[in-house]
Amino acid sequence: MLAGVSRAGPSYPLLPQNVLRASPRRHMAKAAARPEGKLRKSGFRAVERDERGAIIPKKKEQSLGAFRALPPANLTHPAFKSNDRAVLNLPVFTPSRHLLGQAAEFNLTDNDPVRMFGLPKKMLLEFRLLSKPCSVVRDITVHTAELLGKAGDKSSLETRLVLNGQQGCGKSYLMLQTVEHCVSSGWIVIYIPRAVKLVNSTTSYEYDLRTRTYLQPKFAFQTLQRLQTVNKYALSGLTTSKKLVFEKREIPLGTNLADLVGAALKDPPLAPLILDALMTELSIQTKHPVLLAVDDFQALYCRTAYRDPHFIPIRSYHLAIPRMIMEFASGKRSFAKGAFLGALTTSDTNYKTPLELRDALGLPEEHAASPYHKRSQALAEYTHGLQALNVPDQMSVAEAASLFEVWMKDRALVPSSYDELFLSKYTESSGNPRDFVWKGLLATLEP
Repeated sequence: MLAGVSRAGPSYPLLPQNVLRASPRRHMAKAAARPEGKLRKSGFRAVERDERGAIIPKKKEQSLGAFRALPPANLTHPAFKSNDRAVLNLPVFTPSRHLLGQAAEFNLTDNDPVRMFGLPKKMLLEFRLLSKPCSVVRDITVHTAELLGKAGDKSSLETRLVLNGQQGCGKSYLMLQTVEHCVSSGWIVIYIPRAVKLVNSTTSYEYDLRTRTYLQPKFAFQTLQRLQTVNKYALSGLTTSKKLVFEKREIPLGTNLADLVGAALKDPPLAPLILDALMTELSIQTKHPVLLAVDDFQALYCRTAYRDPHFIPIRSYHLAIPRMIMEFASGKRSFAKGAFLGALTTSDTNYKTPLELRDALGLPEEHAASPYHKRSQALAEYTHGLQALNVPDQMSVAEAASLFEVWMKDRALVPSSYDELFLSKYTESSGNPRDFVWKGLLATLEP
């Protein structure tokens, strides 16, 4: 008997056949009776379900985006109204001696390089805080403008400058002042305010078998689009010197350079090839001088964040656009009339100035020299002929006073004694322009 029970197992009462058939129908009937979109309580939280009973996920909150200053017309509260508010009335920027030590505003048009090419991050934040984009005309501003004035009739081989100086001394502002001066003087300007974007793996890239380099089609397309907008008048007066063939597309001889750029805008995959062809045409024409200005210049000589299919870091001179910039910087390619201008960024610790570039510019090494410090011969070839242009580490008292007056008239400062504040902040920052503004004047707004 025990064996029989073990083999048969325990006996359970069988349910009637009609009960088994009715259970699914009752479940389906309840699901059908529930209205669509109604909330069904599950535990302590109410969830929304669809007609099949599946939970409808809630939409995530979208990003608020970047900060932008509120227009003055929207500030209708009485607290924002003041009868004694001074108007920021500044002269238009020109690098002339009669404006030396004074603040001047940039007259930004619709096709201005500031609007099209962009700005470095710190400068962009300052311009958003100020009611008008402006800068102080320093002695180095006038000196650089004079150097570029002489380079307008010479080859870029003779004028390849790299701005160097202490962190926050105003290299980016000097480059922007030079760009604005060249645009107003009829130059063709190519301005890259954040060259680190070319090597930090933030833009797409693809390998090209023809050139055996890695192309960056999206960045090339954007560069062509901005270049055409800023220099549309100058490009309309230039034509191609030969017939150009891009895969299945042909550009005949004598085509307007503006139309050449337009072909890339209509067919974005051709943007890298057309950008290289456009730079070649600009290098041989003599009607307009050309300025190639690159901020974060030292990043092009550092190790990139890009990887090949074997996950080996890609050298910067194996990327098409950085290689093109380095060729114009080193003299491998040159403009018949024009100049090259770069600026070193010392605040980015991920892309420090390498030894090859320091040796070419005659800069002191950060650490003690050692025979074990390796140098790349390939990178050294892209540094020939570069000259350092040192930017003063400190502002003069007159220059700092003009900068102080700009922020004071823009209601950024609220103390009652301005003279004591100016002298204290100028002394604390040791005359450094960035520290004077960010760690000095703007720090007075903190509670």
